[in-house]
Amino acid sequence: MDNKYRKLIKCVLLDTVGMASLAIPVIGPFLDVVWAPIAASISYKMFGERKGKYTSLITFLEELLPATDVIPSFTIFWFLFDFLGIGKEKSHLGKTPDAGFAKVRQ
Repeated sequence: MDNKYRKLIKCVLLDTVGMASLAIPVIGPFLDVVWAPIAASISYKMFGERKGKYTSLITFLEELLPATDVIPSFTIFWFLFDFLGIGKEKSHLGKTPDAGFAKVRQ
């Protein structure tokens, strides 16, 4: 199985954990307060330093705010960044625009 799809499975499991607090009527909101910083930390590590700062903030708010537990934020981020490739840095190796400028004449 490709690493990309292993990451998808992890994202779905993490979203399931985040949604599990809905099943516990009285204690659920208090569990969200505990889960929000944990989920934000995992999101930061999972999606890298550059994108992770934004995903962790969004994940933290999504887990903390009431009635937003049904949003599968980890899976949405996986779809955007890993499946669609949004935000990937493009490699410019070997494509220097001024390569002819540095030619040495003999």
